[in-house]
Amino acid sequence: MELNGFLAAAEELLAVPSTADRPAELRRAVELVLDFVGPGFQVAWFESSGVPSALVHHGPERRDFRVVLNAHLDVVPAAPEQFQPRRDGDRLYARGAQDMKITALAQALAFRETAATLPYPLALQLVADEEVGGRDGTRYQLEQGVTGEFVVIGEHSKLDIVADSKGVAHVRLHATGHSGHGAYPWLGDNALLKLGRTIERVTERYPVPVEEAWRTTVNLARIETPNRAFNQIPAEAEAWLDIRFPTEDTDWAGADAERITAHLAAFCEPGVTVAVDHVDPPHHADHDRPEIAHLRDAAREEGYGGEFLYKHGAGDGRFYSARGIPAVAFGVGGHGQHGPHEYAEISTIAPYHRALVDFLHRLAR
Repeated sequence: MELNGFLAAAEELLAVPSTADRPAELRRAVELVLDFVGPGFQVAWFESSGVPSALVHHGPERRDFRVVLNAHLDVVPAAPEQFQPRRDGDRLYARGAQDMKITALAQALAFRETAATLPYPLALQLVADEEVGGRDGTRYQLEQGVTGEFVVIGEHSKLDIVADSKGVAHVRLHATGHSGHGAYPWLGDNALLKLGRTIERVTERYPVPVEEAWRTTVNLARIETPNRAFNQIPAEAEAWLDIRFPTEDTDWAGADAERITAHLAAFCEPGVTVAVDHVDPPHHADHDRPEIAHLRDAAREEGYGGEFLYKHGAGDGRFYSARGIPAVAFGVGGHGQHGPHEYAEISTIAPYHRALVDFLHRLAR
């Protein structure tokens, strides 16, 4: 890797404000990476709900691969100055530096250098909607027949291996009562109080951890009522729950919306109903797979531990995992994702690239 040239290309990519509300910039980010990959490869474009994505490979047209390198190029919104990349020592600051444009470009470089010579089919999958759910990128390509035997997703990990990520359920609790004058609460039925008691039961079962814990968590994201008067008893109220759950929690893992609705209904006061907006399963890959062993060995050759990390946030690996396709996250180092001081550690870029290339060659032996 010629690092200075790579960083110049990375800074151009980081300057693109590729947020969900800017579809033209999403496409521009994908096109920049395709330009970086260069000619001589097959490129298949996809589009779903206005979101572009691309699949790159060498040789005849196909949609089945031994390995898929998956990278998302969308980012969460940020102040304009975060789209002006700057270097400070070992840190490259910008929105998307850690999450995950730097790794995406390193994957593109590894693909460019190896895809034409490997004895198995390799794909580079570029998507642009992971930050808003991944349904129009990775999931859509899977629905169109794209598949692989093993997937490396370039989420940041500092050359450790993420083989487990939590599933996610977004749930609304809706409470109804009946209104009345606030001075006579015994004459009404306060929907907010019913909702509050329900939430208390849920959080007693799933308390907020005081430190990192690999178990099911519930975040109360919003609570509201249409009531706008001090002296009126609220007749309606709604709460939003963001629920994250690991594979080990059998109440949640493998559950569909109907089963989750029934599970949460047991916590509800009369007059409180459950609506599941969506549910995505946890992501898990067998730690003993030979591909994972090769990836860990490649990381260790570069002086990194290649340890297993457990991610509490959901990622696109869940779409592969749901189809029985093993996927892991493996990326560069950094800090501050989604924050005002996000950065990638420059010193991890070249080792990451070498480890990825080494891994791809190990699979060919």
